[in-house]
Amino acid sequence: MDTTTHHDMTALFCQLGLPDSPADIKQFIRRHRPLPQTLNLSEAPFWTASQVAFIREQWHQDDGDWCGQIDQLNAALREHPDPADLDQG
Repeated sequence: MDTTTHHDMTALFCQLGLPDSPADIKQFIRRHRPLPQTLNLSEAPFWTASQVAFIREQWHQDDGDWCGQIDQLNAALREHPDPADLDQG
């Protein structure tokens, strides 16, 4: 029986204390990507100490409740922006 809780991205952003509307999540990802492949997600300069602790704790629990969403956020932050999303100017 699967007893893990499956959270969505909105719940992850809420857990991290970040604005969690779909527009806020999209803006956060746009603002902070692309995160260099050589930088661990938890080492990104935009996290607070409590966010770092949460990400590290959950990331190292392969079956942790939040691992899937943290992995999804990590992948989204590694993507290069769509040229249409870049500022024109």
